[in-house]
Amino acid sequence: MDPTLQAQLQEGTVIPASPLALTNDREWSPMHQSALTRYYYDAGAGGVAVGVHTTQFAIRDHKLYEPVLSCVAETIAQRQKTNPRTFLQIAGICGDTQQATEEAQFAKSIGYHAGLLTTNMIREKSESEILEHCRLIADIIPVFGFYLHPAVGGRFYSHQFWLDFCEIPNVVAIKIAAFNRYQTLDVVRAVIASGRDDIALYTGNDDNIINDLLTPFRFNGKQRWIVGGLLGQWAVWTQQATHMLEQIK
Repeated sequence: MDPTLQAQLQEGTVIPASPLALTNDREWSPMHQSALTRYYYDAGAGGVAVGVHTTQFAIRDHKLYEPVLSCVAETIAQRQKTNPRTFLQIAGICGDTQQATEEAQFAKSIGYHAGLLTTNMIREKSESEILEHCRLIADIIPVFGFYLHPAVGGRFYSHQFWLDFCEIPNVVAIKIAAFNRYQTLDVVRAVIASGRDDIALYTGNDDNIINDLLTPFRFNGKQRWIVGGLLGQWAVWTQQATHMLEQIK
């Protein structure tokens, strides 16, 4: 990842999980998708995540994954011509290894900086198999890990899983959306124990956003912060979210 982009990611920022823009007839609207993207850019967000849960995983069933990601990337490129600044482009990546590989390759080819890697579709596999899946995707694009709440398709992962995950060189961040304090701590402890200061921690815990951002996490004499959020909640009132994060910092 470009050092300027990685510095922004590590410093902490607001990354809205973009919704899918539909007409009243439930057809995808590129015009409104572009308008949403311009809103996030102009509201001061540090980036946008596309093709993730808020965009709806089902876009893949309707062959909308590539058009939606392309629309957002093109809109950002146009905005940067008139108002250039650092803006992270995060692509949602999911499915089995073949599908995830194809999505990672496509996202990278059109300029996305990292992939938010969802493993819900392979959650029945062993932790070692899932780790190998993550390594293969990280060979293609920088990986934003994702601890997804089991009630919405995720699964429980052991502390050892996260220790091993942190050993993958191209992991740049982890979004924690476990909605569970102990499982959140498992991730933070693993990142601290790994010594990977280059892995940024982001909240996805919609029930605990402020507390996550305010809490200094200390283990074995070391301290880390959850520095930002990648959230569907921040897809609305985005400018206020940016102000709130600045106040917390």
